[in-house]
Amino acid sequence: MVYELNNGCLSLAVDSRGAQLLRLDSAEGHPFLWEGDEKYWPDHSPLLFPFVGRLTKDSYRLGEQTYSMPIHGFAAAQTFRLIRQEQDRLVLALESSPETLAIYPFHFSLEVEYQLCQNTLSICYTVRNRDSRVMPFGIGGHPGFRLPMEPGREFSDYWLEFESPCLPARVLTTSQVYLSGREEDFPLEQDRILRLHHRLFDDDAITLKNMARAVTLRAENGPFITLRYPDMPYLGIWHTTGSDAPFVCIEPWTSLPSRQDVVEDLWCKSDLIQLAPGKEYQNGWSITIEQN
Repeated sequence: MVYELNNGCLSLAVDSRGAQLLRLDSAEGHPFLWEGDEKYWPDHSPLLFPFVGRLTKDSYRLGEQTYSMPIHGFAAAQTFRLIRQEQDRLVLALESSPETLAIYPFHFSLEVEYQLCQNTLSICYTVRNRDSRVMPFGIGGHPGFRLPMEPGREFSDYWLEFESPCLPARVLTTSQVYLSGREEDFPLEQDRILRLHHRLFDDDAITLKNMARAVTLRAENGPFITLRYPDMPYLGIWHTTGSDAPFVCIEPWTSLPSRQDVVEDLWCKSDLIQLAPGKEYQNGWSITIEQN
């Protein structure tokens, strides 16, 4: 089932499968979200839950018990049910089931809220632990944006500009895209700017921490997109490795992938949220579309 919202400034479509954002357009019908071309990447904006990134051997532990789970968790493959739909607001929910319990043995609920306010789309995640044990998880977004945004431009005409000067650290990964255990400074031009080019992603995603909590995707003139992620400590920047893919993903995350060759115990992984029984967790991010 596909649900649509329109507030006169922005329109969007969301798929009940994975609660995935399928389309984000201006009032004039100009599309900003990646269309999901199989040649490069078939998705649009998947929800990452309850794990972000790869797990060594597609597996994790909880104490002595080992479980299997695919990259980025299972939420993107699940069908969410409608909780509420208004002209500018949509709430979808996923609850634990025999299928999820087999790979993630916790009773939970996950709500995703999409809210339009003028030229901004806000996305809010609410996770409730309905289990009797502490529930470890990570969550994040993976939106892809078309580049170039307008005819006559090139991918390399665009850059990412952080809201304030910063010196991020790059979280380094191995050739198999697991954590290497190392980090390095990732200097930005003028302490704010990362210019885009296709070779930037030859080693897969750029994963940053200690960066400003808002970033703008822009060119010299024309439309620009700002993501704000005030409570997301990590940011992934990616497009299909070794390609000329005409999109870029800007991904706010709460946590990181597995370490190389380590089957992680999720109760011991320090970057995961450890939600106590009966408690609720909220986090979110937003997309603002503007025009020079």
